[in-house]
Amino acid sequence: MLPTEFLINTLKGGIISPHALELNTTNLDLARGLIELFTAHHGFSRRDLDEALEAETGDSTDYRVRRGLAHLLYSESCEFTTQSLLEPSAIRQHVFALAAKERPTLATAAITLENVALQVSAELSKPVTRADIERGLYADLREAQLITFTAPTPEWLLERYNLAQAQGILYRASELLVTAHRNNPGQYKLLFKYLKLFGLMHRINGDPDAGYTILLDGPSSLFQPSTRYGIAFAKFLPAMLHVSKWTLQSKIQVRHYDGSKDEAEYNLSSETTLKTHYNAGKTFDSLLEQSFASRFAQLETQWQLEREVDIVDLGGTVMIPDFRLVHPDGRTILLEIIGYWRTEYLERKLRKIQASERPDLILAVSQRLNLGKETALKLERYNNQIIWFKGVLEPKNVVKLAERLPNSRVYPI
Repeated sequence: MLPTEFLINTLKGGIISPHALELNTTNLDLARGLIELFTAHHGFSRRDLDEALEAETGDSTDYRVRRGLAHLLYSESCEFTTQSLLEPSAIRQHVFALAAKERPTLATAAITLENVALQVSAELSKPVTRADIERGLYADLREAQLITFTAPTPEWLLERYNLAQAQGILYRASELLVTAHRNNPGQYKLLFKYLKLFGLMHRINGDPDAGYTILLDGPSSLFQPSTRYGIAFAKFLPAMLHVSKWTLQSKIQVRHYDGSKDEAEYNLSSETTLKTHYNAGKTFDSLLEQSFASRFAQLETQWQLEREVDIVDLGGTVMIPDFRLVHPDGRTILLEIIGYWRTEYLERKLRKIQASERPDLILAVSQRLNLGKETALKLERYNNQIIWFKGVLEPKNVVKLAERLPNSRVYPI
């Protein structure tokens, strides 16, 4: 994302809009030029690159745009390493200790470095030159780090810039209202997963058929405005771009140049041209689930296995079971696999299962879980819905239990 000093937006009629760069020839050439500058400094120090960037952008009228683009290349396409034959702090210790004894002048400083090189060579039983000492003396300083640059395309850089400008508006958001309309259940799951990942306080209402409304309420709406929680809002925005149909409405705290404060709106929808850089997610959350699905595919049964297509409303939040089993006669059974997780995770999972009150839910629980006494007692109420397994969850055992569950729901075919 971008620091606030590189954010550019406009405010008109209570609506705030981020600055965006069109993917035209002029802007693509600008992006290409910056990428070539970074490429030319591959293997050089940060100091060399910073000086080149200052010469390139220092007097330009679009300074903030250029520095914003450069910041994204810095943060997402560069790796910085300290390269020194010896640990820089150890070199400094040798140099300063010897200097304290010899009290070198400017004229004799080189002799001190030569002496340090000789001392270190003797200690390590390998040749160390004065040049090695000079290069490594402050090699761990930020400006001395060496750059490894992986060049992106100019299109990628412009797209990341536009997304980062949109994210920057949400730094001072006090509230987000997201409406997701009739999407694939897998997209909902990914959305809810990112809500949890970024620790966003939320309230969810709706169902898979009609869609969901998600209210994200931040501390800045209750206390003093803070960009810390707003940054979590900003991180959530790219996850929205994985959803097919949605709208986003947000309230933004605006500070004017005269020190006064105001509130504006920032609205966005799935019609946006913004591009996400987030992973769309794995097909399976674990090897355990992947193995089960593979084994089920080889089983001779009328039951069909579907992946994460049910969303269970828990009133303010949701649960998405791992699988659904569907029979040709219309019966459906949900399956939740509880594998090798920490106690805290299991406790949260059990609270959701209790809240769901679903007799058509099979719990496959690993016997390798270190269950506490209280947790084990909570599981007892689900004895007729539980399958215990050790290493491998056998699909035939799941089908066997699905066949005899008395509360299987029956839908018309």
